[in-house]
Order: sequence, then C-alpha cells, then structure tokens
Amino acid sequence: MRKNIRLTAFAAASAALALGLTACGSSSDPSSASADGGKADESKPLVIAASPSPHADILNFVKDKLAAKEGLKLEVKEFTDYVLPNTATEQGQVDGNYFQHKPYLDDFNKKNGTHVVPVVNVHLEPLGLYSKKVKALTDIKPGQTVAVPNDTTNEGRALQLLAANNLITLKDGVGTSAKLSDITDKKGLEFKELEAATVPRALNDVDAAVINGNYALEADLSPAKDALVLEKAENNPYANFLAVKDGKQNDPRIQKLAKLLNSDEVKKFIEEKYQGSVIPAFGTPAR
Repeated sequence: MRKNIRLTAFAAASAALALGLTACGSSSDPSSASADGGKADESKPLVIAASPSPHADILNFVKDKLAAKEGLKLEVKEFTDYVLPNTATEQGQVDGNYFQHKPYLDDFNKKNGTHVVPVVNVHLEPLGLYSKKVKALTDIKPGQTVAVPNDTTNEGRALQLLAANNLITLKDGVGTSAKLSDITDKKGLEFKELEAATVPRALNDVDAAVINGNYALEADLSPAKDALVLEKAENNPYANFLAVKDGKQNDPRIQKLAKLLNSDEVKKFIEEKYQGSVIPAFGTPAR
C-alpha cells in the first residue's frame, strides 16, 4: 500500500497524465462505464493504475496468464507516486487502481474530496525497519537517526511499528494516526521525515529507516530477509486492494478482475514469487 501528499504542480501533472492516457485509450467517456456501472463496454480494455512492484507485477500476471480466459482485456499503467493513481481514477482517466490500503485511501478521500472506494483486498506488504549500518534491532542506540514516511497514515503506521518493538513510546490511544508529536519517549533517537518513495534512498544517510513493502522491493530489499523487524500480518488493516470510483463497482470488467485477483492462481503466484515479503490477503473484506 505505499507519500506525503504534496499537491504542488498538481494541475500540470494531472494535465500531463490526461494527455498521456488519452493516447492509450482511457475510460473517461460514458460508453466505458455508466455512473452506476451498468453500461460498461466490455470490448474496451480495462485500464488499471498501479505501483510497479508488487502491484503491477501481479496485474501483469493476471493479464498474461488469466485474463483471456475471462474475456478481459487488461492494461496496466505504472505510477511511482501515491497521488496520481487516485486522481486519475476520480477523473476517469483510468478505470481503477491497485496500490493502496484503506487508512491511506480514507485520508486521501477526506483531504481531496475524491470518491474512490475499495473493491477487493489482494495482498499485504509488511512495513519493515531496515538498516545498512546495524545488524540487529538491539544495535539501535540513542543518538541514532531513523527515517520514517511523512504522510499521515504511513507515518503513524511506522511509529506503531517502532513502538511495538520498544524503540519509542507513544501516547495512549493514538493508533495509526500517530505523529512525531505523539511520541512521549524517543529514547534518544532522532527522526527524519521523508516522502515514502524516497526513504530507501536515505538508507546510506541514516542509521535505520521504516520502508513500505513495495518501495523495499523496488530497492532490491527483501522484507522477509533484510528487515530488522516486520509488521505482524494478523489483524493488519493495511491490505492493498483494487479500487474504483464509487459507482463503477458493478462494471463487469471490474468484477472479472476482482475475481481473478482473488484466484488460487494469483495466491500461488504471490506466495512463490515473494516468499513471505508479500502476503495474500484474500477473504478479508475491503470495507
């Protein structure tokens, strides 16, 4: 799932995105899908925005191995930020997206007035603490610097990971919305807030960093092997899901993709390819 939602140059970026997707065939015209999802043209490709890894990898597996059997034409558009996939979905420049978790989406919709909704959960990417300077959690000492994502949901998630492993103490009840100001005991640590996509590049400059699973994979880190500590999968609210603009859930192409993303074939692909770094999240309602 996943980032500081800075919307500088937003209009220019959105305009450029619109031009690029128009050339590839977007779903912004009414014939692609009606407001209630009942008049979708199933002969048109379904265009899904996704982060490169693992989201686009999983979608491309579906595209190459499974989609034809369901009569689904699937196009995958890769994005390296966490803003444009949702704005493109809202504006109809893509049919949906697959890159985020529910706390992030709720925060995004609230801040931006968008109407993007989950369809079906697919996988969990455990957030992890990584370092190139220490070999174990117990080697992290006062005076050292830890980088964390600076967007609302992922910073809170990162701080909860640190608190769960006794590196900091947080105020009671702050939950996933925790901020640096909610730390009651830093235990001598310093913190550096960075956009989530840039955190892996800071590993050489800090003593440790909390990195989102997809960005760890893109940086050739193995969460299962390289992380000093990972989030627990049990009762984790951060499953990544297929999402659409509200009203498009009943598009038959979306329903076909949702079925395929929760198939036994995709489950096996995730388990074999990622070896515990990415975990199937089937069966958990995306509410």
